[in-house]
Amino acid sequence: MAATVEIPLAGGSADGQTVTVELDSNGRPPLTHHHIGEHGLAGAEIYELESVAEGDRDWRYRSRGPAS
Repeated sequence: MAATVEIPLAGGSADGQTVTVELDSNGRPPLTHHHIGEHGLAGAEIYELESVAEGDRDWRYRSRGPAS
């Protein structure tokens, strides 16, 4: 079973939520997360991984805007 981590989402419509992702073989999460909105894929937003040093967190996903 792959290791997972919870990463907070910053900005966009999902601000303040978290997402659970699998870590790769180097212990890193995916570089992007596509957050599906209320309207399905038509409302999806792209979140990009950022390194942070906040408490016990190493990463967050920052909103980069709509996926379309």
